[in-house]
Amino acid sequence: MKIYKKTADLQNALLELKKEGKKIGLVPTMGALHAGHLSLVKKCAAENDACVVSVFVNPTQFNNKTDLEKYPRTLENDVKLLGSANCSIVFAPSVDQIYPEPDTRVFDFGQLDKVMEGKFRPGHFNGVAQVVSRLFDIVKPDRAYFGEKDFQQLAIIREMVKKYGIPVEIVGCPIVRENDGMALSSRNMRLSANEREKAVLISQTLLKSCTFAPRKGVAELKQWVIDQINGEPILKVEYFDIVDGLTMQSINKWDDTDYPVGCITVYCGEEVRLIDNIKYKK
Repeated sequence: MKIYKKTADLQNALLELKKEGKKIGLVPTMGALHAGHLSLVKKCAAENDACVVSVFVNPTQFNNKTDLEKYPRTLENDVKLLGSANCSIVFAPSVDQIYPEPDTRVFDFGQLDKVMEGKFRPGHFNGVAQVVSRLFDIVKPDRAYFGEKDFQQLAIIREMVKKYGIPVEIVGCPIVRENDGMALSSRNMRLSANEREKAVLISQTLLKSCTFAPRKGVAELKQWVIDQINGEPILKVEYFDIVDGLTMQSINKWDDTDYPVGCITVYCGEEVRLIDNIKYKK
């Protein structure tokens, strides 16, 4: 496994692989890796000749300076984990390698980025598009792998690739959960033992809500989920919406879509913001 910190060095190495006709896969990450990330890496490694994993905490997608400062950075441990997951190349650049000049690009995703995460984190998805498009430009992968836990982000990236004609196949991968059902997240390591114990109520409530759909109406089910989670004093729902899984727009009735997905964000304690989602089958 090779580790590169400079864009030019990475590109030179990839050029040699491409001359040999090798297929390149990319897994963009912000580090603090866990089993969810490693499932993407293993899939990428199995489906391509070379698996590139980027480890870069992207400042342009944070609209909260404190959140950026506190985001876990564990490169040494990340490299150890990647070495055991068939990763070929680690790209761990500094900010100036990704952004040699300030990135002032503004992307247009229509209504996709105006709701849910886009509404509560203004500018977040523009920052995601900036960094992912830069990584695509640097690596020029054949395929790129993203987790479905960041469900709206995956939709945004697919739209970006389609709209801007970027020649890469986007592969979405299922959420990886702990044994108790909680979605794996780098932010989980910021939870205290008590917060971690209480946070599992998020996934438990989403799973239980599936047993009520579609017998309960959409609005009634949404309120039930919010009330269940807010009933735990340490948890506070920022939003819960049931949307069309392609357009990310709210639905009012189950018949409004063939692909209903419940997307939620919850604050656990004062600072840690957790996201999850569930697919509802009609």
